[in-house]
Amino acid sequence: MSDTNALLRQLPIVVGSLGGTLLLVNRLLTDNLTTWQVRSDVLGAIVCAVLILTGLLWQRVQPKPPDSVILQGEEGLELAPDLPETVQRELAWSSQLLLTNTVTKTLVVWYQGRVLMRRGILAEQTTVELGAIAQRVLKTQKPVYLVKLDLYPGRIEFNYLPSNTQGVICQPIGAEGLMILGANAPRSYTNQDETWIAGIAEKLSDTLQRHLKTS
Repeated sequence: MSDTNALLRQLPIVVGSLGGTLLLVNRLLTDNLTTWQVRSDVLGAIVCAVLILTGLLWQRVQPKPPDSVILQGEEGLELAPDLPETVQRELAWSSQLLLTNTVTKTLVVWYQGRVLMRRGILAEQTTVELGAIAQRVLKTQKPVYLVKLDLYPGRIEFNYLPSNTQGVICQPIGAEGLMILGANAPRSYTNQDETWIAGIAEKLSDTLQRHLKTS
């Protein structure tokens, strides 16, 4: 489907360029131009220019989507067994929304020093030790979006995500927790996705604060 869309976006440019070239060749090979030929050439040149401009606009409006990968790991859902049923339902509900409505393919919820949930494509590493990036998110209470994980030296701290995770959002859940989300394509989270994730985290924070004792 993506290849077909790419060809369609190129079509106006190709047709416009070909038409313009043919008009130029026709003008060069014609010795005596009549008035109607001149008018036809002008009209044809305008049409070709419009086609080329349309193609260029399509390239900007419909950019090529980022290349995605298949994350390494097994799909699953792991919940801490001692959680209250209300918390388990809330975690299951929120994670399902994120996995089905955003580009998220894997996520981890860490709260009060332990992992409450892992869902999606799971890495072999099950323990979570917060690195510098996650600690900064907790301290500043501001999310961090690593648009292309391979570009960041700090990516090694996310060893509890699939090794070929392409993009990561580290979202605070109140002052005591984090939600770490991974995507299978770089630069794939939109502003709307980030707003959606922040809203889910805020609701989840309220539930966890009401049902889990402060450590």
